[in-house]
Amino acid sequence: MQNLPRLSFLGCGSMNEAILGGILAGGYPAELITATVRRAERAAQLRERHGITVLAGSEDPGANRTAAENADVAIVGVKPVGVRAMLEEVAGVLSRDTVVVSVAAAVPLELMEAALPAGTPVIRTMPNTPAKLGRGVTALAPGSAATPDSVKLVRSLLSGTGRVVEVREDQINAVGSVSGSGPAYAFYLAEAMAKAGAELGLDPELAALLAAETLAGAGAMLAEPGADAGALRKAVTSPNGTTEAAIRVFDDRDLPAIIGAGMTAAERRSAEITAELSASR
Repeated sequence: MQNLPRLSFLGCGSMNEAILGGILAGGYPAELITATVRRAERAAQLRERHGITVLAGSEDPGANRTAAENADVAIVGVKPVGVRAMLEEVAGVLSRDTVVVSVAAAVPLELMEAALPAGTPVIRTMPNTPAKLGRGVTALAPGSAATPDSVKLVRSLLSGTGRVVEVREDQINAVGSVSGSGPAYAFYLAEAMAKAGAELGLDPELAALLAAETLAGAGAMLAEPGADAGALRKAVTSPNGTTEAAIRVFDDRDLPAIIGAGMTAAERRSAEITAELSASR
């Protein structure tokens, strides 16, 4: 245990808690993890749920600095608009070798590096919420001072949350439109399937169960080594059958174009937020 890094989650909303859950599920010692939150009630909830040290800003105004001072890896999980203020708050107490990891969408490496002492290793990530089940996917983009060792360390830590891939920073927004927002697309599809099932006469609870379990099972099949979405779809689409009838409607209404337009809108919004944050510096 003595060689494992101390982790501090600076802000622990839904995304950082998902990552925390995945890391703990992978066997990481809870005693090496500290988190900070605003409210004492939230702190108590996280302590009970995860068995980690949690500092509440409402009880200790210096909570973020205390957590950052003792961190080998500081994982920043506040809203994008609050990232710069958080980094400026803790910049003076970070160890020279502390690796700063951001999970906030749309916050560029340049902005984060400007808020920290020169040479601070910064890594920008784009995770998703299935991380808490160890079934997430996280893309990471290293900053200018991030060394191969710091990247390796972060990859190792995040491996408990699922797959980890490295991308260029200019690809992060595209990643976000696919996997970052992707769970919401799947949930949206489940809602639509359940609603349609109920309208076809099924009990609403049964329709919701069928939709959820079907998406979960299909996702598990897609996760198998060598799985191909197109091939799997064709395998259950018999010529002139019921599934083909449904797919034909989707194609006639150009569902792929609708999905593409939605993902383009997500990427565009990320770029807009980045521009807004950069303009406010």
